[in-house]
Amino acid sequence: MSSDPFVWGAATSAHQVEGHNIHNDWWEWEARGKAADRSGAACEHYQRFPADFALAAQLGHTAHRLSLEWSRIELTPGTYNQTALTHYRQVLEDLKARGLQTFVTLHHFTNPSWFARQGGWEQPNAATQFAHYVQAVVAAIGDLVDVWITINEPNVYTLKGYWEGTWPPGKRQDWRAVERVTHHLAAAHQEAYRVIHRTYPHARVGMAQNCIAFMPHNSNSSLDRLVVRIHNWYYNHRFFHLTRGTHDFIGLNYYFAAGRAFSRHFPFFKATDVPYPQTQPFNWSIYPAGLTAILKDFKQYRLPIYITENGLPDASDTLRPEFIRAHIRAIEAAQADGVNVRGYFHWSLLDNFEWAAGYAPRFGLIAVDFATQARTIRPSAYVYQAIIKQSRESRASSN
Repeated sequence: MSSDPFVWGAATSAHQVEGHNIHNDWWEWEARGKAADRSGAACEHYQRFPADFALAAQLGHTAHRLSLEWSRIELTPGTYNQTALTHYRQVLEDLKARGLQTFVTLHHFTNPSWFARQGGWEQPNAATQFAHYVQAVVAAIGDLVDVWITINEPNVYTLKGYWEGTWPPGKRQDWRAVERVTHHLAAAHQEAYRVIHRTYPHARVGMAQNCIAFMPHNSNSSLDRLVVRIHNWYYNHRFFHLTRGTHDFIGLNYYFAAGRAFSRHFPFFKATDVPYPQTQPFNWSIYPAGLTAILKDFKQYRLPIYITENGLPDASDTLRPEFIRAHIRAIEAAQADGVNVRGYFHWSLLDNFEWAAGYAPRFGLIAVDFATQARTIRPSAYVYQAIIKQSRESRASSN
């Protein structure tokens, strides 16, 4: 195990918290009535970030994961907004001044409107265009970034945007587009990795992959087990195989378990229920032991691992305290088995705009009243604070 201190924090993404990101494809998608709510002012985090980070520091966090809004930085192809880059420098400087490590995501689902109009991630030169944006970011703020996350959840992006059709660009069951976009995102990650390492050879660069704990409907069925193995490889692992050799660490986002069974009809599988508590409104089956299993599975890559997202929608905050405790225990179980887990980021620091679901799901350690922008620390945030304190004290006493 590494002697590096384990990092504790929470995560946000630009469009979900900043407000008024009017130049990206999600803003246009919302304007067409494709989401439950308009993102609008969101959490006004673009202006309120110092106060929000003060709360994170107060709660004992030692790191923060955030994303940059590409559409703010590159207003038109090749034209970079120095005001936006200066703003993000100030954001990172504020975190540094509070003693928080900076985990910066370069792409968290949103695209500049001009990029989307050109064909988005389906166009052949998408990775090259992304690399130009990354180069501008590296030059402007690279000295303030501790850890780089190139792309967030490429599997979710393709599933929602090109198969289910519930996110932009709204294509449904377009398998060719799913494959094309997957390969272009993989190329973009590889290009970004090289761009960052050219300027900062010792940089830590990776990506954040959404992982599901797939479970056979009938554990005695060889066909059900085969379906689970295929899902696990394709959904959880494939992107790492497409981008092998360009990861300094692995970022894993884990939320739930899902059942799978063999079907004699195309596509030869079906989703099934699993016997674990479900959360609304997404019907996620909460299964902390699934995180242990996934971490053990990812041990094969022999890379440090960060849990870059883990959380649940719980406005009443009745489930979140034990959710956090149980998933930290799941991480500790994996560590006891030799998995090199280096950090945990709860999703999310703040209640925020949850994409097509709008503002109804409440994921925040900190509640946000969107009418007044008032922040209220939830009890679960103090549970998390106590866990962080105990862990840091334990590590300090053992060194």
